[in-house]
Amino acid sequence: MTDTTVGIETHIPPTEPIQVEDSSDEITYSWKLTGLKRRDSTDLNNIVIQTYWEKTGTDKFGNTGIFVGATPLPLSSVDPDNFVSYDDLTEEMILDWIIPLTNNAHVDELIQKQIGEKINPIIEVRDSEFPWITKEEVV
Repeated sequence: MTDTTVGIETHIPPTEPIQVEDSSDEITYSWKLTGLKRRDSTDLNNIVIQTYWEKTGTDKFGNTGIFVGATPLPLSSVDPDNFVSYDDLTEEMILDWIIPLTNNAHVDELIQKQIGEKINPIIEVRDSEFPWITKEEVV
């Protein structure tokens, strides 16, 4: 399978989270593969055609957000001359293939939103809890 990191160098060891800073918060991101699908072709065996993964963001206070994603790897993208045997694949190698294919800005935005909702949660108020309702009116 070819490395699809065209013009982008991404080496993200799964055990060492990426440190990312934005203007207001410091968030550490880490990636983890959670599943794969593989298929044989007429020329090659055990070609990874689908990945399942999680990206976790953790702020400096320990609040986390998780995005669960899936990235397909079409058979047409396999270069037989640079094919890596399934037994020789590493998590880092597969992450190097899929991270450039992911809309990271969108994923990070959703993770940051989850963290923000933990810091400042939305509180649902039922009608029996409205300040103008007296205890006698609650049935």
